[in-house]
Amino acid sequence: MENFLLIILALALGMGLHHLRLLPPESALVLNQFVIYVSLPALVLLRVPHITLSQELLAPVLTPWILLFLSALVVLVMARVMTWSRPVTGALMLVIPLGNTSFLGVPMVQAFFGQSGVAIALLYDQVGTFTALATYGSIVVATYSDGQQPTPGTVLKKILTFPPFIAMLMALSLRQVTLPPPLIHVLESLAATLIPVVMVAVGFQFRILLPRSLLFPLLFALGFKLVASPLATALLCHLAGWSGLPASVTVFESGMPAMITAGALATAAGLAPDLAAAVVGFGILLSFLTLPLLAAWLA
Repeated sequence: MENFLLIILALALGMGLHHLRLLPPESALVLNQFVIYVSLPALVLLRVPHITLSQELLAPVLTPWILLFLSALVVLVMARVMTWSRPVTGALMLVIPLGNTSFLGVPMVQAFFGQSGVAIALLYDQVGTFTALATYGSIVVATYSDGQQPTPGTVLKKILTFPPFIAMLMALSLRQVTLPPPLIHVLESLAATLIPVVMVAVGFQFRILLPRSLLFPLLFALGFKLVASPLATALLCHLAGWSGLPASVTVFESGMPAMITAGALATAAGLAPDLAAAVVGFGILLSFLTLPLLAAWLA
């Protein structure tokens, strides 16, 4: 429950700071830049060296990547049909495929499936969602951030200079290295700032009323993330013959709302910040209704 309380309080704090005009208007951008340059790289350096693959658990390993490519394809098709702008498309390419499978997902899995489901949730998050954040997320930001049609050279340059991606390369090179305890403590302290800082930024940008042009992208994102995604995952597990607890936890994790850090990436890159904040904020609130229903369906 501590995670839920922190999310709600930080979200409310951000909304209050904006409403009372206690911080400058550009504060959300500054907070998100802090996350991109400090908090997220620290988290990558802590977690990536410990990622392990399990041949016995194909569902939580393969599903996040299958779902990512499916989600990205659906967003691209909808963007072309609805003629969405590049910033809106880029924002949806981040907040729809990437779910909150760790900070919200792990405690939710523990609450509904017990401690035995936590290891499966961590595998889904570490091998799937978290790795995708540093790789796929880097590509999306590099492709859509400047609002212009990018060249392969500019995309590659942005990826290679993106702080979380640099941290990913460093972390992979340190897999066989044991970091000294003082350094680990520093990284843990910096990584711990990610959720509160991001949620304050989300609350600072959160708008109950969005421009009419953003209402359908918002509803589409929420519907796909909270409803269509777990249904598609359930179908995938059925077709692949996956069953039991691994399959149930995999479907449950696929129904998580948008990853908080994905919203931060979208905002820091200037990709429809109001839309990104709304998808994250409304998604978290609605998930307190949809996730118990999903768990009951899977029982």
